[in-house]
Amino acid sequence: MERILIGRDSEVLIGRGLPAGMLPVSNTRTRAAIISQPGAARLAEQVAAAIEGEGCSTHLKVLPDGDAIKTLEIAGRTYEWLADLGIGRHDTVVGVGGGAVTDFAGFIAGTWLRGIEAIYVSTTLLGAVDAAIGGKTGLNLRGKNLVGLFRHPARVVIDIDVLNALPDELLSEGFAEAAKAGFIADPILIELIARDGLAADLEEVVSRAVAVKGEVVAGDFREAGRRGILNYGHTIGHGIEIAAGISHGRAVSIGMVAAGAVSEARLGFAGAMRQKGILAGLGLPVVAPAVDVAEVRRLIGLDKKHDSAGLRMALLEDFGKVHIQHVTSDDITLGLAAIGLT
Repeated sequence: MERILIGRDSEVLIGRGLPAGMLPVSNTRTRAAIISQPGAARLAEQVAAAIEGEGCSTHLKVLPDGDAIKTLEIAGRTYEWLADLGIGRHDTVVGVGGGAVTDFAGFIAGTWLRGIEAIYVSTTLLGAVDAAIGGKTGLNLRGKNLVGLFRHPARVVIDIDVLNALPDELLSEGFAEAAKAGFIADPILIELIARDGLAADLEEVVSRAVAVKGEVVAGDFREAGRRGILNYGHTIGHGIEIAAGISHGRAVSIGMVAAGAVSEARLGFAGAMRQKGILAGLGLPVVAPAVDVAEVRRLIGLDKKHDSAGLRMALLEDFGKVHIQHVTSDDITLGLAAIGLT
């Protein structure tokens, strides 16, 4: 398996099949609490069996699907479950599933007993190249991920065989975030995706996208500066995701089209049309669904990327040349117009 280090305390394993040692070596761990969702429950059972084979007892909890898991109510019920199991400081929380599961499991692990070990087994391309990488955890409260903390998982396991079995709809969602990694930092990844589309070699796509995110995160774990480039397409995208009730990958695709238009106006970015064509070629939307524009603006106003000087957006000067700039209401209007919202 390929091993990519994210800082000093976190590693990503990329390969085919589950690794021989699912959990990092520990002389004190006795229990693992496994959190999953219905779509990943079968793999979660395989993970449990592998961990049991290492001499550690396991307990599996299957929680609501999608972002329905990311609520304070579900978190409270999960803490009660951990208490009933007697999960201690030397034990482990394992999240098996897509981005919603790893966001949630990481938050639970990071707050239970002031923080215990977390392991993620990512089952979607979107999770593998984005949500599971970088140590962001979160619950949704009025806006996207407004409750959360920064905390690296000890390990992320990515099984390429699992990803290759995904339907095209889920693959395309993950390719949105993989393409984003290319747009901001890896021209070779852009060319790979532009040439092969959804048929691109997933092992190379995942490896390159993870390497981009890992390098950025290692230098700015708590998003004090450069890590903000990873939010390319997310400022407007998150607003559309919540207002329209669409998936994260599709919303980010739309958000990148909007950010491309703002980039063209502010920085002279000449690749906006090519970017739009690459995303459309992946089967991703490049215009927003019918949605209340005022609500999208309200949600953008709640976005975490505000500071005392206003709203910040990641913008492209060119592919691989990204800047974080404060933007105006007029910039947002321009971006919304580019995706059909006026």
